[in-house]
Amino acid sequence: MEMKTYSRGRRNFIQNSLLGAASAALALQGSCVSREPAPATRAQPVELQLGLASYSLRKFSAIDTMHMCRRAGLSNICLKSMHLPLESDDEAIRSTVAMFREGGVNPYACGVVYMNSETEVEQAFHYASTAGMNVIVGVPAHDLLPMVSRMVSEYDIKLAIHNHGPGDELYPTPESIYQRIADLDQRIGICHDIGHTLRLGIDPTAETRKYFDRIHDVHIKDIDKASPEGDTVEIGRGVVDIPAILEFLATEQYAGIVSFEYEKDEDDPLPGLCESVGYVKGVMRMLGS
Repeated sequence: MEMKTYSRGRRNFIQNSLLGAASAALALQGSCVSREPAPATRAQPVELQLGLASYSLRKFSAIDTMHMCRRAGLSNICLKSMHLPLESDDEAIRSTVAMFREGGVNPYACGVVYMNSETEVEQAFHYASTAGMNVIVGVPAHDLLPMVSRMVSEYDIKLAIHNHGPGDELYPTPESIYQRIADLDQRIGICHDIGHTLRLGIDPTAETRKYFDRIHDVHIKDIDKASPEGDTVEIGRGVVDIPAILEFLATEQYAGIVSFEYEKDEDDPLPGLCESVGYVKGVMRMLGS
């Protein structure tokens, strides 16, 4: 299957934008001579909520992560355990979350949380509930899914299962997740990592469209090539068709968070993260978000 490159995606996006502007101009010209009602149009795209997967800043403390998140212009965060350990007592969980919120950053989720025992499932849901989080981005063992289904109902917290692409024996793709959860509680869904999907040669926009009703979280990133060896690069420099996926999410009024997972430059990630955020916000502005 021929893969879309970044340059092609950008060209198509710009061309479509120009065609849209031209169509709008023609429609305006036509309105001067015709009083017929305009055809129905789709709802305007919603403004997507952006966030950060804190694994991006894994070498930094919780307080530094909060400040760097704000410097990148992001106000939501999915906390990884190095910034708030899963083993923390309730007081430590509440105080860390309060520090983020007082700094203008909302810890909406935690993860990725691996769940290989009933104890780890219970721990994850207690942790998220204590923190006031709405989502757990997790990877539960297959045999624990019935328990997870009960827990999302008991706590009213969503579980978004993260796909990890090539080499992941549990959940390599959104499809592999959906097959396991289709008949379970609707609050069990997918955290779609679009970079890992493309590393398997699968179009991430098509996968998002196919399983949209169960997409509870999105990890947005770019990669340098559509193969298992693909590595993270600044968004806009790689081969992921970022405009296409943002346009789909905005037009379909996706209500969850789109979180940046910038895995490059772990010792100095802020410049590349900020470049990525700026690119995405620029695309969103062109889309009218």
